[in-house]
Amino acid sequence: MSTFPGGIRFSVLDRSRTREGEPAPQALRDTVRLAQEVEALGYHRFWVSEHHSVPGVAGSAPTVLAAAIAAATSGIRVGTGGVMLPNHRPLVVAEQFGVLEALFPGRIDMGVGRSVGFTDGIRRALGRDKDDADRFAEQLDELLGWFTGEQTVHPQVHARPAEGLRVPPFVLATGEGAAIAAAAGLPLVIGDLRGRERLLAAVDAYRSAFRPSSWSAEPYVVIAGTVAVAATEEEARRLLMPEAWSLAHSRTRGVFPPLVAPGVIDGLAMTEKQRGFYEAGLDGHVHGTAEQVAEALERAVKETGAQEVLVTTSTYDRAALSESYRRLAEVVGLAPGTP
Repeated sequence: MSTFPGGIRFSVLDRSRTREGEPAPQALRDTVRLAQEVEALGYHRFWVSEHHSVPGVAGSAPTVLAAAIAAATSGIRVGTGGVMLPNHRPLVVAEQFGVLEALFPGRIDMGVGRSVGFTDGIRRALGRDKDDADRFAEQLDELLGWFTGEQTVHPQVHARPAEGLRVPPFVLATGEGAAIAAAAGLPLVIGDLRGRERLLAAVDAYRSAFRPSSWSAEPYVVIAGTVAVAATEEEARRLLMPEAWSLAHSRTRGVFPPLVAPGVIDGLAMTEKQRGFYEAGLDGHVHGTAEQVAEALERAVKETGAQEVLVTTSTYDRAALSESYRRLAEVVGLAPGTP
């Protein structure tokens, strides 16, 4: 727990971003190493994500990666931010998390989202279509039922070893997804920190509609967003540049590429359209010196009433990435070695 006002928890989400000129497996090894680093700094959780057929992201199998991370760490909670439930059968997801919980008892989180494969080709490869996202509430109910033994979709089937285990579920959502989390009585993970009015409206609606469940007696809000910390505001802004360019590239060329160094981006001749997406990708994130970032996060926590902040940072320079998390841990008062 931190000394930040209210004892707010701070956690990390890493998407295993690839870097130009390096093989994708290196990004996965970097993620495991980063988990070890943030555990030593005192962060509460370390989560990984699910993306398919994206050149800039190596994290395609979050439960597999979570197993490697849990094995390489000792106390930090490990989970997914998240498994995209429409891409999978709820039984298989329950079995995977059941195995994780059996191997690493008391350390596993089950974050799930409602997105489906990004393109038509990916959805076909997954055997899914856009309409599968509309079944998220139904799939979530089935998933939870595999753990409690109360699912009724397949009454003769049992999820082993999941049945009877307690793996804390979280819903990654905005809008309708927040309403689903409230109806199911589950913790809500919501971002990003740039759309403040929409964020506050969704959080308020979630709390108003929340129905206590066996999983969570009260609403629990985790706000998620990009945070970059450096010695100066300009240095922190440069940490955001590789991700902002990847976004601009994807919006104009249809491919989300590996990260490139800020120096490379400085020399690019962007089109007007690319420049617009690039500048938009830089704006609104929480970045600056440790003191500036702490002030911004304190304001966000106060406005939302969140109990936890889930931080994600993607940049080309691994040392600068580690230093950003170190500076944040220090300014919010995390206790090293105590997730």
